[in-house]
Amino acid sequence: MTSNINIEELTQQIIKIGKVMGEKDYTPGYSGNISARVGDKILITVAGSANAHLKESDFVLMDFNGNSLTPNKRPSSEKKLHIEYYQMRDDINFIIHVHSPYLSTFASAGKDLLAPVMAENIYYFKGIPLAEYGLPSSQDLVVNTAKYFKDYDCILMANHGVIIGSRSLKDAYLKLELAEQYAQVVLNTYILGGPKPLSYKQAQDILDLR
Repeated sequence: MTSNINIEELTQQIIKIGKVMGEKDYTPGYSGNISARVGDKILITVAGSANAHLKESDFVLMDFNGNSLTPNKRPSSEKKLHIEYYQMRDDINFIIHVHSPYLSTFASAGKDLLAPVMAENIYYFKGIPLAEYGLPSSQDLVVNTAKYFKDYDCILMANHGVIIGSRSLKDAYLKLELAEQYAQVVLNTYILGGPKPLSYKQAQDILDLR
């Protein structure tokens, strides 16, 4: 993403996505944060903001050291997590971190979503791993989660929530929607005896379509 992007337009796009996530109950209360790569800087929601109720004043521009470039505004406490993801993945331009109910249920139960259960999720995610617990906003959280940044776009964080990175804001949101529905379906399968994963070959055939 180039540095000459219209910040005001980008802000409005994030506000709109935040409202949609709120309507879907993906981002309750003050939980979560959203960011965008802007050249050699990052636009991120401020500390204490609510994704579903964002205003123009709820954003701050920071450098890749986490320093605020917007006077009197403090970046999200998870800024280090966002910075690490962008630094490891040149193809990632947007990051969404939320505590959506079904994905957070698996994260809080200490269960990943790596089993090949549904074709669409194999195709878009390969799988959704679970990072070990780290105190929110801590370096431990960054280290534990970053282990998966290279190979995965969507990662569960134990006893916390989920983080998704993508090339576009729309794609990041749609992947969140897909992953949340996937978690709900997998959880529902336990009512009927549990999920029935595809075989290795069946899963590989789907990955070969990528």
